[in-house]
Amino acid sequence: MTAISIESLGALSGSDQEEVVLTKALRNAAERLGISPGLLAKILGVSASTVSRLYAGRYRLKPMRKEWELALLFVRLYRALFALVGGDADAQRWLQSRNYELGGVTPLALLQSVDGLTRVLHYLDAYRARL
Repeated sequence: MTAISIESLGALSGSDQEEVVLTKALRNAAERLGISPGLLAKILGVSASTVSRLYAGRYRLKPMRKEWELALLFVRLYRALFALVGGDADAQRWLQSRNYELGGVTPLALLQSVDGLTRVLHYLDAYRARL
């Protein structure tokens, strides 16, 4: 996981700072959840080479694009899941386990479509609201 230094952000415009922060948050969330670059490409609806450039620091997410919105949802999903289960290993296990309230499939399988990503996120939000 790479840290974001305040000094390096200070030299960037507001929009550039948002791009850096969301791009790093997405990469960190994917790594912590054990999401492969190939699967992350499917989740974001971008090519595998785009994700490769993202991981290499040669591509940043841009506002007003589909992958920006999907990255926001994915990071939100990570935060919601972490709040519920309390750790990365448990979060990975939850993603890989069949969930009968989500139709008997794994949440990981659902993340590969926009509808599935939003279904899993809504499920986590609703579950958190019950607590």
